[in-house]
Amino acid sequence: MQIIKDKEFGGERPLFGSHDLRLENVVIREGESAIKECGNIEAVGCRFEGNYPFWHVHGFVIDRCFFDVGGRSALWYSDHLRMTDTVVDAPKMFREMHHIDIDNVVLNDADEVFWRCRDLRIRKLVLHGGRYPFMFSENIDIDGLEADSKYVFQYVRNVTLRNARITTKDAFWEVENVTVYDSELNGEYLGWHSRNLRLVNCHITGEQPLCYAHDLVLENCTFGPDCDRAFEYSTLRADIKGSITNIKNPTSGSITADAIGSVTIDDNIKAPADCVINIRNK
Repeated sequence: MQIIKDKEFGGERPLFGSHDLRLENVVIREGESAIKECGNIEAVGCRFEGNYPFWHVHGFVIDRCFFDVGGRSALWYSDHLRMTDTVVDAPKMFREMHHIDIDNVVLNDADEVFWRCRDLRIRKLVLHGGRYPFMFSENIDIDGLEADSKYVFQYVRNVTLRNARITTKDAFWEVENVTVYDSELNGEYLGWHSRNLRLVNCHITGEQPLCYAHDLVLENCTFGPDCDRAFEYSTLRADIKGSITNIKNPTSGSITADAIGSVTIDDNIKAPADCVINIRNK
């Protein structure tokens, strides 16, 4: 493997078509497509300031690197990436990619990151700001996520998420086959129009959660006092620990809670309108 150390590159495609290359303490200055159409690349302790540095790269490692704001849209149409201990200040990272392995990464502008990606393994990820992380992605396994981006996990499929703290709006819309364990989900309109969404040992806050959901499952979950009009037009099986403020027009299934503030069943409920609602031990 060729090693390049302590160098700077800029302009258009300075390392285009490189293979079997290790970059150590290299700076990619202003320009475009520095490492395009490459394979078997390692970047360690590098800084990326130019646009689109890693496009059409097949098999690469990014370790202890920094992507400046100018390094936007840096990782597109590539596969088999391992990224560790890296900080990213640029938006629109990870697009149309597969086989991504991430450990201890911070994205400080999470606008439109992880779009149309598949086969993601993520450990300890922080997402700040931006909108629509993970849009249209699938086959995702995450353990350790902190996110304050808007509209997280929309139109995703086949996701397992553990130990997350998400503060957002409209999370988990139109998802399919998603399971969330041991997490805190804060924001309005959680999980609308989802299919096979399962929440285990989760705490949920925000208005009108989990409406229009199909085959929703909640196990040992808790709700904040602002969770009103929950479960409207949903089919579900819910085991709620503690109290829930208000349940409105669930379609079918069962709901059990330690306490329920109120239940709203009106003329707008949808058939079969046979959801069984119980207060535990009563």
